[in-house]
Amino acid sequence: MSITAAVVGGGLGGLTAAAALHARGVDVHVYERGQALREQGVGMHLGPNGTRLLRRLGLGPRLAEAAVRPDALEVRAFHNGAQVAVQEMGEVWERQFRAPYLTVHRGDLHRMLAGLLPAARVHTGKELTGFREGPDGVRLEFADGTTAEADVLIGADGVHSAVRRAVAGEDAPVYSGNSALRGLVDAADVPGLDPARMYMFAGPAARVLCYPVSGGRQFTYVVVVPAAEGDAESWTSATDRSDLDSVLAGWAPQVREVVAAAGEVRRWALYDRAPLERWSTRRVTLLGDAAHPMLPHHGQGANQAIEDGVALALCLDEEVDAGADGIAAALRRYESVRRPHTTRVQLGSRTGQPPGKEEKNSMANTTNNNINNAAANVNWILDNDVEANLNNNGTNNNLNNINGNNENLNNNAA
Repeated sequence: MSITAAVVGGGLGGLTAAAALHARGVDVHVYERGQALREQGVGMHLGPNGTRLLRRLGLGPRLAEAAVRPDALEVRAFHNGAQVAVQEMGEVWERQFRAPYLTVHRGDLHRMLAGLLPAARVHTGKELTGFREGPDGVRLEFADGTTAEADVLIGADGVHSAVRRAVAGEDAPVYSGNSALRGLVDAADVPGLDPARMYMFAGPAARVLCYPVSGGRQFTYVVVVPAAEGDAESWTSATDRSDLDSVLAGWAPQVREVVAAAGEVRRWALYDRAPLERWSTRRVTLLGDAAHPMLPHHGQGANQAIEDGVALALCLDEEVDAGADGIAAALRRYESVRRPHTTRVQLGSRTGQPPGKEEKNSMANTTNNNINNAAANVNWILDNDVEANLNNNGTNNNLNNINGNNENLNNNAA
């Protein structure tokens, strides 16, 4: 018996889950509150743990056109641009992790994922106001007065998730003490940067990361700085370019090229939430930022949502019984595999270190840790193959390592 699935939220995680379910023949519908299906933001990192899954969904050729596989990460001195260190990536990492590390514009990836679904499966202008879970399914209620029915409800509605509040209750955002100024510049306007490479400039009170997107035609820049907590937990707030200019006054010539070329600048207040103790009921579950919003210091927010979506589709596909027991068993399996792993990534993302090695979340510590992230600190993340974990019934070494860290996770979450 086939199941029906309702995905609330048309972001990267929701669309990945929907595409993976649709590919397995599941009757899935996406409900997006916006009047159009679009993704805000700039660039993002796709680790091998994400790209291998996207390739299996059939997006390999399109990623090859729109994304960039950086040859290396260069760490440069903030004041004069002198090279401090180089981490080879490109072919080296693709061989090591069996899939490429890519940088891509969020909008490009969003359009790719949306293209995997028939238009009739995506419903815009559908703001969820509530839902009722019963023995025979879930009834969704929307602000426009319409309703929908499904066997399972998947909350992919972001950090302010209405589904999260219903499943896990209210919780408070945790401010990191930092915010990020970010935007896009044309590669032609920053000749000091090679569009085949990523760059990090680490200063005493800020750091700058620049990486190519849009097939190398543009660079995304991210400037992380200490900042007083504002009034809103937002990652799209507009700010003035003078803020960027003042923070980066006296920096290296390559950084000043970025400042001169910057157009619209956005400020992203860096919040996360404490890890949840549960994600699911018998017919409702969470994924992506709705389940585990995290800071960007591992570059894994979208990758973990992609892993969630594929893992959830695989678990639901294996439970052919649409009854409450079958759905509940699938959601238990999904959560048992994903929640320990994402908790470890979420906690480690606060400083760029694995759990158990956290230091005070200062700018200096975070800068140093992010330089080290190019090597061993993220290998366990990039090497993860969530499909293999599930297909091997949890006996994969990665999963054993995750389960072996449960005690450490609990200590860090306390």
